Amino acid sequence: MDAFGSLLDGFATALTPINLLYALIGVALGTAIGVLPGIGPAMAVALLLPVTFGLDPTAAFIMFAGIYYGGMYGGSTTAILINTPGESASVITALEGNAMAKRGRAAQALATSAIGSFVAGTIATALLVMCAPLVVKLALKLGAADYFAIMVLAFIAATSVLGKSRVRGYAALAIGLTIGLVGLDPQTGQQRLTFGLPQLSDGIDVVIVAVGLFAVGEALWVAAHLRRRSAEVIPVGRPWMGREDWARSWKPWLRGTALGFPFGALPAGGAEVPTFLSYVLEKRLSRKPEEFGKGAIEGVAGPEATNNASAAGTLVPMLTLGLPTTATAAVMLAAFQQYGMQPGPLLFEREPELVWGLIASLFIGNTMLLVLNLPLAPLWAKLLRIPRPHLYAGILVFASLGVYSVNASPVDLVVMFVLGLVGFVLRRYGLPIVPVIIGVILGPRAEQQMRRAFQLSDGDVTGLFTTPFSITVYAVVAVVLFWPLARRLVRRRPPTTSERPPETPESPGPDGGPSVGTSPAREADRRGPAG
Repeated sequence: MDAFGSLLDGFATALTPINLLYALIGVALGTAIGVLPGIGPAMAVALLLPVTFGLDPTAAFIMFAGIYYGGMYGGSTTAILINTPGESASVITALEGNAMAKRGRAAQALATSAIGSFVAGTIATALLVMCAPLVVKLALKLGAADYFAIMVLAFIAATSVLGKSRVRGYAALAIGLTIGLVGLDPQTGQQRLTFGLPQLSDGIDVVIVAVGLFAVGEALWVAAHLRRRSAEVIPVGRPWMGREDWARSWKPWLRGTALGFPFGALPAGGAEVPTFLSYVLEKRLSRKPEEFGKGAIEGVAGPEATNNASAAGTLVPMLTLGLPTTATAAVMLAAFQQYGMQPGPLLFEREPELVWGLIASLFIGNTMLLVLNLPLAPLWAKLLRIPRPHLYAGILVFASLGVYSVNASPVDLVVMFVLGLVGFVLRRYGLPIVPVIIGVILGPRAEQQMRRAFQLSDGDVTGLFTTPFSITVYAVVAVVLFWPLARRLVRRRPPTTSERPPETPESPGPDGGPSVGTSPAREADRRGPAG
């Protein structure tokens, strides 16, 4: 009942006129940004961090949450209409959604995407209300060694799951940890990686890192691969669903919700993996599996529900433990730091109005998104005709003004563009961006918890794994690290004698040699290459 009562207080906060206005701005802006290819909610929140510095924290986070959910909604529109996902989590939606659009069923695809997102987002937010207090009670019992173990798990999971290879993921994490070291040592006061610049003594602001890597890096990448030909947009009428569409969609919505929420709460879970699993599951359970690849509505309903359920799941570790599991969650964590707050179990005690107002706004934002997306889908589709040069030039100008307005420092602008070049190089060589952001944010916190653990154990290394919880987490880390290697060894293991296929005994041939029909392999060797 405490959670329910706190949620009612949150609705009292979220339903004020000013907060409703910011929620509406957030969902509308998030949907528009999600529709535009290459501009995800993480970039949008990063761009708005400098601008919202003077806003009330509750209003700012309600707007950020609206952008997050709206970006998930809008990404499906691009995927369905031009087969170009606006968000990485909408890649699976493009498989069946665009095929439906080419068959003249774009309206049905957009409708099942919007309604499924609403259903999944509402149920997942209710699960967030129930799970968050339980995780907070657990978190209050954890010590420095336990928190350090959780952060190590977040590092390893992020680098192992994201990117094209584990090595590239670890390289990206190392870059983020290095950026996080810039500034003064919190205990000794010694300068680290400041290159003699006093402006870097306080470290590099996470806002500058986020804007540089996401906005500037993406703009440079798009400029280097710019295509002058405009995308062909499939026309769409008013989204609607028939009786058969409803019958084929409601079960995938529920299954997608059940699959997406727990994956979103896992370190580096995100929405990419569960949306793929949802697609495979729906294909196996479908009564018409032959339609998959040709425009099956289940292939849109399930992944889209999974996508939005995972968005609510990411808020569980972010709010209760201060651990980001997606790029957008990492940037929102930077926003908490911008306002001088530290997400974690104490946040629910110190800032209950903000936390529960934010959670309540998710219910409100979901409803707003449903109202906006169903009738305004044709309008969102017109945003796809904005020329890319104009769009990204505006992003660069907006990013520069926002970063400069924080401290009015030209050094911040130089650092932002240097980090933008780093982001471009990361994209060029296939290194993921998320581990960099996670390293920048969690690196200093992990260092702090490690030092506390060493102080409590008088410098003994065993102080890092003295509790059952930390030992369990390190066991999970070991599994994540060594499971791929063990799987390769099992695949390469030669078959035992009992597993080998029986060979036909060799009988002497006419000339005393082996018979020509001893085995297919040896027959091929005897004959030599054909032709």
